[in-house]
Amino acid sequence: MHRPRVLTRRRALQGAALGIAAATGLSGCTTAQANSTVMLAHGATGGSLKDSLDPHFPVTIPDIARVRQLYEPLLRYDTQMKVQPGLAESIEHNADGTIWTIRLRQDVTFHNGKSVRATDVEASLERMLDPKNPAPFLSTVAPIANLKSSRVLDERTYQLHLTQPYAILDAMLASYPLGIIPADFDPRNPVGTGPFRADVFVPGQRSVFTRYDDYWDTRATFDALTIIDFTDDAAKVNALLAGQVQSIDNLPGYLSEAVASQGATALVSQTGAWIPFTMRVDVQPFSDVRVRQAMRLIADRHQMVEQALNGFGRVANDLHSPFDPSYIGEQLPQREQDIDQAKALLRQAGQSDLRIELTTSTAVGAGGVESASLFVQQAAKAGVKVRLRVLDGSIFYGDQYLSWPFAQDFWETRLYLPQVAACGLKGSPYNETHWNDPQFIELVTTANRTMDARRRTMLLQDAQRIEHERGGYIVWAFKNQVDAYSNSVTGLQPARQLPVSDYRFNLVKPVQS
Repeated sequence: MHRPRVLTRRRALQGAALGIAAATGLSGCTTAQANSTVMLAHGATGGSLKDSLDPHFPVTIPDIARVRQLYEPLLRYDTQMKVQPGLAESIEHNADGTIWTIRLRQDVTFHNGKSVRATDVEASLERMLDPKNPAPFLSTVAPIANLKSSRVLDERTYQLHLTQPYAILDAMLASYPLGIIPADFDPRNPVGTGPFRADVFVPGQRSVFTRYDDYWDTRATFDALTIIDFTDDAAKVNALLAGQVQSIDNLPGYLSEAVASQGATALVSQTGAWIPFTMRVDVQPFSDVRVRQAMRLIADRHQMVEQALNGFGRVANDLHSPFDPSYIGEQLPQREQDIDQAKALLRQAGQSDLRIELTTSTAVGAGGVESASLFVQQAAKAGVKVRLRVLDGSIFYGDQYLSWPFAQDFWETRLYLPQVAACGLKGSPYNETHWNDPQFIELVTTANRTMDARRRTMLLQDAQRIEHERGGYIVWAFKNQVDAYSNSVTGLQPARQLPVSDYRFNLVKPVQS
């Protein structure tokens, strides 16, 4: 595989980055004088004219970065993926998990200065649990939410009623796209409780946020934050090294050492993030499980980790959610490349002369297109001809997203049931493989309403065995998240869930000279 040359010529980098700054209208963000450091800038991977500030429907990487600044869920995950209090100081359930009582912390205000009240929680959940258009991470909860019986108990307490038990509602409510918004929320004028508030938003280009001085948690040091969309890795890295941005997500792994000599530091986090190959199980040739198994046996996972991820990752076994207590990917026999067995399965399926198209985009993130290119080479060994189609992110994540027969995507770290809710059920909002296995659905549905943790784990492990045997994903690795930041800032630390310290830019501080 051809590997791009390391960028080393600083003068050229500075010139390129200044061109980027002119294009986005962004001037220099920092100076050597500590007192004049007021603007923090971040380079995000991807984005398009469909960029959004909607708290409950982020799709692309820049969407996620923006949502994290403006809104906050009732609970939240820490850097180790443990659930912690967020806007709620506590969430408790009754014995059978059908009634969940949410108690807000005191003295939290929205960006408009109004206090967060239980009526806002009520309105937020009604929006997120709308059966006609539920928030993706509550799509399995929406059908069982009894909003008519749910009620506000007092200014700080809301009680959510369900028609049947839902054992992991607290873990779901900690998901970042479930931010609490005011009862009179207007998407055209987004208001949340996050450390920054919205100022300027140009879809596909940049967004500017100003510090919210009355933020209830750690107040941001920087007066303002700019998030810039980058569809080109070289331009993104150039901007970092020239000082036009102070952090970037998804640094190409081969540049991790090179940036260290040019005023930046690579930030490496061990995560459960994955860049799967997605096979639609409802269309030929992938409707035949033998073809899906063959494709999994074609993949040389070790080569992909070493070359596509530049060693920043670990081999996976066609299952996601490695930090979930129920995870059995390491207990099952590791699926390795086996070209002879792949050929045999394709012969049995009548697909010895298979010709397919693999659709992807740089918007998938670091390692995506690189692993796709490697798969093309690996498939040729089994007599499978793969045509690689690399699309602009605005097209890949456009109207045909979720309909590509054979493609890629990106997923951040999640626990098993929240991940399945997002992509593994017939009604899931991101069911890119069109997976609809009745036995799997029954196991997951039963697990959702099983309050006993040990029994729930057994059900989820049975579900994982089904996915491993006949699912539509090739989960070839869990990638380490490789980001980078300028040596002019500090405060960033590894995190398992999202890039760049979970995009908690309120923790970033300038290095005083």
